[in-house]
Amino acid sequence: MQQLALFIRKEFIHVLRDRRTLLILFGMPVMQILIFGFALSNEVKNARLVVVDHGRDLATAALIARLDASRYFEVEQVALSPPALEATFRRGEVKVAVVFPARFYEQWQHGRDVAVQVIADASDPNTATTLTQYVSAIVYDHATEQREAQALPYGLRVETRMLYNPQLEGAPNYVPGVMALVLMLVCVMMTAVSIVREKETGTLEVLLVSPFRPVLVIVAKAVPYLILSLVNVGTILVLSTTVLHVPVQGNVLLLLAESILFITTCLALGIFISVQTSSQQVAMLISLMGMLLPTILFSGFMFPIENMPVPLQVIAHAVPAKWYYIIVKAIMIKGLGIAAVWKETLVLAGMTAGWLFISVKRFNIRLA
Repeated sequence: MQQLALFIRKEFIHVLRDRRTLLILFGMPVMQILIFGFALSNEVKNARLVVVDHGRDLATAALIARLDASRYFEVEQVALSPPALEATFRRGEVKVAVVFPARFYEQWQHGRDVAVQVIADASDPNTATTLTQYVSAIVYDHATEQREAQALPYGLRVETRMLYNPQLEGAPNYVPGVMALVLMLVCVMMTAVSIVREKETGTLEVLLVSPFRPVLVIVAKAVPYLILSLVNVGTILVLSTTVLHVPVQGNVLLLLAESILFITTCLALGIFISVQTSSQQVAMLISLMGMLLPTILFSGFMFPIENMPVPLQVIAHAVPAKWYYIIVKAIMIKGLGIAAVWKETLVLAGMTAGWLFISVKRFNIRLA
């Protein structure tokens, strides 16, 4: 045990004195959580909205004021003909337009159905869908309030409730995904490169002829990155709570325990890559490109897995980040316990055991 402790201390010194490694370990998580939390969001804010008001009465003025008060739109009132409005869309000067018909207030007072036309630039379908939903929600809310105040008869009324994320913000979706992405990249890449570096410099030969067992070499290489990755988890959780306002709804200890399991899974995968490669460049390329794209594409936080073809859904099952993403969302966002994530936990544990077993078996005691 004393030899193991000394070797772990040696690995810590090696990591902490390398500025580039420290930048990757601690700089990348902070930058990614801030970029994904603020810059990459599925929300649309301050979109330019053009209002064409043919009614020019009290009802349209109230609705325009409500749209202008929203944080999603910057309202500009114009009197455009249909060709002029279309030309404005072609020039890209506006994303959405709202057209009020003539005699809007008169028809509204008599309880008639009044159509409000919403025109959106669908060259970006996601943005167009989001903006039209924002406009529709504001118009429906205003209409409901006015009708209740005037006691007008109704047919149906739809009430919508958004669970766990009422404001439909992007941060509650991106924070679990960034945690999975950061831990996957850092743990896999750093572990894979560290063992291969020993091969290239020739120090691995010294270790292998010493009484130090090969299994302990692997353990000593992995422990520093396990501890430093836990520091990353704590940093991400602090930033998400204080900066992005995404608190942990569930048990923090359970979330940390699941994070330790996922970190161990990533370390096992990094060790597996390291025993298969002979140069740092190859190990970095495999760990970076082989883990970055699958984590982004198949973890579920950027693209819904359910919408993918069946073969791609099967491939997604082999990506550890998918299972960790599900676990973090359940614990951190929904506030659920171990009963909701025990299946995903078993999958990660099985992956960890499998990769460690293969890595130890393939670890060549005699250098070629």
